[in-house]
Order: sequence, then C-alpha cells, then structure tokens
Amino acid sequence: MAPEKESNGMDNYAFAVDGVVNRFCGLPDGQDADTSEEDGRNKLAYCVTDAPPWYLCIILGIQHCLTAFGGIIAIPLILSQGLCLQHDGLTQSHLISTIFFVSGMCTLLQVTLGVRLPILQGGTFTLLAPSMALLSMPEWVCPAWTQNATLVNTSSPEFIHVWQSRMQVLQGSIMVGSLFQVLVGFSGLIGLFMRFIGPLTIAPTIALIGLSLFDSAGANAGNHWGISAMTTCLIILFSQYLRHIAIPMPTYSKAKKFHTSRMYIFQILPVLLGITVSWLICYLFTIYNVLPSEPDQYGYLARTDVKGDVIGSAPWFRFPYPGQWGIPTVSLAGVLGILAGVISSMIESVGDYHACARLSGAPPPPKHAISRGIGIEGLGCLLAGAWGTGNGTTSYSENVGALGITKVGSRMVIVAGGFIMIIIGVFGKIGAIFTTIPTPVIGGMFLVMFGVISAAGISNLQYADMNSSRNIFIFGFSMFTGLAVPNWIIKNPSAIATGIVELDQVLQVLLTTSMFVGGFFGFILDNTIPGTKRERGIVAWSKAHEDDSENTLESDDVYGLPCGISSRLSSCSWVRYVPFCPSYKARPENITPSSSISLDKKEPSKNDTHIIVAVAL
Repeated sequence: MAPEKESNGMDNYAFAVDGVVNRFCGLPDGQDADTSEEDGRNKLAYCVTDAPPWYLCIILGIQHCLTAFGGIIAIPLILSQGLCLQHDGLTQSHLISTIFFVSGMCTLLQVTLGVRLPILQGGTFTLLAPSMALLSMPEWVCPAWTQNATLVNTSSPEFIHVWQSRMQVLQGSIMVGSLFQVLVGFSGLIGLFMRFIGPLTIAPTIALIGLSLFDSAGANAGNHWGISAMTTCLIILFSQYLRHIAIPMPTYSKAKKFHTSRMYIFQILPVLLGITVSWLICYLFTIYNVLPSEPDQYGYLARTDVKGDVIGSAPWFRFPYPGQWGIPTVSLAGVLGILAGVISSMIESVGDYHACARLSGAPPPPKHAISRGIGIEGLGCLLAGAWGTGNGTTSYSENVGALGITKVGSRMVIVAGGFIMIIIGVFGKIGAIFTTIPTPVIGGMFLVMFGVISAAGISNLQYADMNSSRNIFIFGFSMFTGLAVPNWIIKNPSAIATGIVELDQVLQVLLTTSMFVGGFFGFILDNTIPGTKRERGIVAWSKAHEDDSENTLESDDVYGLPCGISSRLSSCSWVRYVPFCPSYKARPENITPSSSISLDKKEPSKNDTHIIVAVAL
C-alpha cells in the first residue's frame, strides 16, 4: 500500500551531502540553501518537471528497477506453480522477461500520457490471488506427472499444451477484466467508487492478499528451512537493524577529486542484498557439494543447478510479442475474480498518486489526472494480458518510497527506468539468471514480503476509530470469514453444485479468493451498519486523498498532456465534459518567477556526486 503519513516513513536518507546543495525544489528566493541541515534534508534535489543530466537519469533509473526487482520476479515464480512450470526453467525465464518488458512499456505510458507523476508500473499481487484461485479449480489442477522432474519433457507437445492452455485462460480473463478499469478511469467513475469504499473495506482486502499466500511462502521456504531462515534474517538485518549505517564509498568530483562519501545501501536495497548473499552462498554450497545431489533428498532444491543449463539454453535476444502463448480464451469465473483484484488495485493506486505527488514536489493530483492514471493502468493490464505475463500492472508503492530516500522526484528518471526494464525484457539471458535463484531463497523473501503486504493493509485502520465496537466487529468478521470460507471451499470443492456449470465456476473462484470474501463483507457491513463518517474513517480517509480540482499554473505544468496537447484542446468546448482531459486556463500575466519557483526548470547541477553515490554499486 502507498504510504499515507506526511513523512511517508522515510526519515532516513540514502546519501550524505558534503558541502552545500545548489538548489532545492520549493526553496523561496533569497533564502540560503544551507540555513540548516534539517531544512536541506527535507528539500528535493530535482522536482517532478526537472530534467537531471542523462547519466544521472540512467543511474537512478537502474535504482528504481532494482527497488521493484523483488515484486516483479516474485509474481511469475509464484504463477509458475499454478501453470505447472516448476521444472521448466526456460519458460520461467521467458515469463520474467515478458513481465519486465510489459512493465517498462506501461511505465512509459503512465509517465507520458497517464497521471504524469514519477511512478513505476509493475506486476500486481492483487491479481495474483484470483489467478491462483482460478488455476486451483478441478479442471485446471496440474497433472501429477508435471510435478515429477524426471517425467517432464519441456519440449513435448503435451507439456506445452498443459501450461499454455492455463496461461491462455488467464490472459483472456485479465484482458476482459481490465476493460472495467479502463471504463472506470476514463469515465471519471473512480470518484464515485471512492465515496463508498473506506478503510474498513480496504484493510481486510489488502491484508488478505498477503495472508492468503502463506501456503506458497511456506512451501518454498520448507524446501530448506536453513537457507530460507538465512535469507529472511539477512533481509531483516539490512532493512531494520543496519538501515541507519552509512557505508563509505569511493567517489570522484572535480572539486574534491577522489574522496569518500557515505551511502545508506542497506536502506536502499535490503531485499536485493539479502537475496544476493543467500544466492551466492547456495552457489558455493552447490559447487562444493555441501547440498544433496539427489532429487529426492531434503535440501536438493537449494542448489543453483536444479534447472540445468537454463542460462546456456536461453537466447541472448528474445522480443516478447502479443499472443506469444497462443490465442487467449475467456472464463467467466476468471473475469469476475479478476474484477475483485482490479478494484483493489485502483483504490491502492489513488493513494500512491497522492503520496508520489507529495514526495516529488508536485501539487495534489487533480481529478482529471487521477482518472487518466487509472485508465492508463487499465490499458496496461490489457497489454499485460495480451503479451501473456499472467498478471496485470499497477503503481509500485516501493518506488514511491524510494523518492523520499533519493530526494530526486524527476519523472525523467522513471522514463529512463522504463526503458531499462524494456531492455532487460529483450535480453533473454537476464531472465534466465533470475530463474536460478533457489526456491528456499525465494521462500525466505516471501516470508518478509507477504508479511509486509498484510501489515500494509492493516495500516489503513489508522484512519478509522478502532475504539469503536462497530469497527472492531466489521474488521474482525471480515478477516475471519476471508480466511475460513475459502479454506472450507478448497477442502470441499463439490459442495457448490447449483446445476449450472458456469455459475458453479464463478462461485468457486470468488469464494476461494480470500481478498474478495473479506472485502465483500467489509464493504457491505461498513455501508449498512449505522456509524458516523468520522467513526468509519471516511473523514480522515478523504482528507488524506483530498483532490485539488482547481487548475493552477503548477498543476497544468505537471498534469497537463504532453507536447502542448492541453493548449491545443483548450479551444474545443467539449473538452470540459471529458473527465480525463484538463480544462486549460491561460497563464496569468502577473505571474512572477518566485510564484512558480517550486516547479522551475533547473540547469543540471554542477556536482551531482552526492546523488550518484546514493544509487551506485
């Protein structure tokens, strides 16, 4: 979930500035930049409309890709279990490359035509739960022989049909479900949705995403609990205990030549560092035969050579394309399940937009920008379904938090990050490298990641009055039923027998999707049980997501359509009736440079070393 507190929880900084920072966003004229160290730390080096030097954009773009690394690769690795691809490392690498490629495309669309804030797009866990529920239906359960590595021939037509038929039904369901998000976004209906959905609906919905995946985390971690525990401990150590420790790093500047600067690398990349260290240890254990070499022995899956020479067999270049897994098919049950995830994703993204605007030095996003952003995210899900990622796209809260660390809020950095993800998706060897991560290492990462997702959902209760017995009942009942009902349906799949096959499938998917069950009860109870808006958290929730619908000069600079499209449309009277188009206002003649200083274009800083050091490895 997006951070909602004013400080965004980012009170630590990824770099220490040696000397005086030249300019900061929002610094009034005549005020010295070094009035106090505390004031300087709260300022941005680059605002949303600024263009840092090209080399800085590339380095910071790589930083954003690495920040999203854990979430992006986790999704295809989880989906591979439902798609019967546990023993097909090459196809897993193709899925990873595809999701990177599509995430890069959607990021460029969002930054240029969508909400136009520096916000990265990537795979979403909100669609993962209904997707796994669909794949757990009796007709899509993996055949027993696909679970045995010795019986799987990855090039056989039978095996290819098994996994591609499952991917095709996922693709079609996601594509049809994403049309709903496109409609809600471009029609401006997102405001109507936000009127009825509050903290007591969002909290159980998001929390149950993480809780419902406990089985996947346990299954992966259980392949070698020692390696999994090591990975978890390393991530906790880096992200919680060592985050305040700055590491001296050699750097160079024209003024000081070669010198050292401090960098908070543990705070920037805790997940990546934890996985890398565990991955390296597993590699050493593999080459020295510390781990078992027999497939039926405990701990064998901790080896890095389990999937054979997948790196050698992967092509250097592979260009993902729509329909690469075949023609998508549609399942009504899958579509309705995806809709539950799409609604959760939309509401989460609205919070991300506001948090991103605060951290990037932009005014609050107006309604037309939010509508356009949601619509573009729906279009991104449509593209993800067509390309065959098995998932959709959404705004990444982790990268919103990274803005608070690096103090660089320029959207050009995210544009660079989008191009980098496209390049990663085209190089097939990169995706293949990720598939060699041992499953216990992935399981250790899941233990942390899914726990954080659950806690992020529960954190929405800060807006509601949890001293109220009404709210305690709604949240507790929603959470408990969200766990109990799907668990019972999974154990008793034959209990749903209405006589209509299609209806049985719909009910099977919906009632085995924890986030739908919990969110449904939370929504119904919160909107029917009497309670004041303040008690329900609607007042505080609305304040945190308050829209600035007025078209100010700064708002037009940030959220207006690119290439002067907004000014060209201003002569058309019908534009004011289009929810996703800004109604253009002329610039006042008495505007002064000081009144728009917060979004002034800056010349590249003469010394960007302090920012480069923050993200260099």
